[in-house]
Amino acid sequence: MNRREKEQYLREYAILKSQGKPFFPYAVAKDGAMACVVLLVIILLAIFLGAELGPKADPTTTTYTPRPEWYFFFLFELLRVVKPPEFVALATIGIPTICMILLFLLPFYDRSPERRPERRPVATLTAILIIGAMAYLTAEGAKTGPPTEIDMPTPASVKLQGASAVRQYEAGRQVMAQSGCLACHKVGENGNSGPGPELTDIADRLPAAGIERTLINPTAPMPTFKSLQENEPEKFKNLVSFLGQLKSDGN
Repeated sequence: MNRREKEQYLREYAILKSQGKPFFPYAVAKDGAMACVVLLVIILLAIFLGAELGPKADPTTTTYTPRPEWYFFFLFELLRVVKPPEFVALATIGIPTICMILLFLLPFYDRSPERRPERRPVATLTAILIIGAMAYLTAEGAKTGPPTEIDMPTPASVKLQGASAVRQYEAGRQVMAQSGCLACHKVGENGNSGPGPELTDIADRLPAAGIERTLINPTAPMPTFKSLQENEPEKFKNLVSFLGQLKSDGN
């Protein structure tokens, strides 16, 4: 801000100040009245409409499907996009921290007296890009399936075996995802890295027969899939087939 702009700003500020109303008690009383109205509306909505509390928390369950509230969908999706472990800290802490620091420092590095958006193209474009990115990530986060789905492509070797093999592979992938295996195992970029071993290349270490034996007689605390084999043999067969295709080369 040069000297001429500063003098003009001070003149306009003095005129507006002489015509305006004091912050206290005018603005305080106005904000206080509006806060009381909003609080009263929330109380009335809670009394007459109620709120869904959901099921009681069960810390022993392994099939819980965590989902954030809608206003955190953009962060949820951002973490899904940033899959390499070395970048997770940057996505969860680094980027939000940098944005907060830039917001706190905004009055120090943005000294322009201009307030009209059309005369501040950099700030306006930056705001549009950020809002657009948040809206896109929120929409993608809302469409994202729950962690009970395994997001990985069908290997080329399975596709070469024909449509029947592809259907069996995809059916086995769905059985594994919906069986809660991802709570303890990691497959590709899906699931948790423990306490069970990673299964991304399980077929390199175990043949299909060995995988089947392990599913029926697992090492504790892994649950047995014997009941699945007895009651739904087709699903069990698909699960074994899917695991039997998981190799390190992905083919």
